[in-house]
Amino acid sequence: MNGPIWLGWIIVILFAVMSILILSGKGNFLIAGYNTASKEEKEKYNIKRLNHIVGGGLSLITILLAVLICFEGELPKYLQWLFPGGYLTIIALILILSNTIGKKKQVSIS
Repeated sequence: MNGPIWLGWIIVILFAVMSILILSGKGNFLIAGYNTASKEEKEKYNIKRLNHIVGGGLSLITILLAVLICFEGELPKYLQWLFPGGYLTIIALILILSNTIGKKKQVSIS
């Protein structure tokens, strides 16, 4: 690893705190895009579901980062592709789920 190990653990702790804030419903301001959306745009989303999706995804990223720091960058060969692919997969899932499950269902009146 190129930097001090304590710096990596500080980042893991910050991510963990942000995950807990989002999962508890107190960190809506940490969700990118939601905090800058207009009132009409915010009304399209179910904030509880959105908090669970984003908070859960951030928790998974935090766990992957903590495991990476535990190995101090010297990963076994069979794990080397797990981390970049894991980060990208989690981010893609957060984006997809927040725009599908995270939105409120539109009620059509016929």
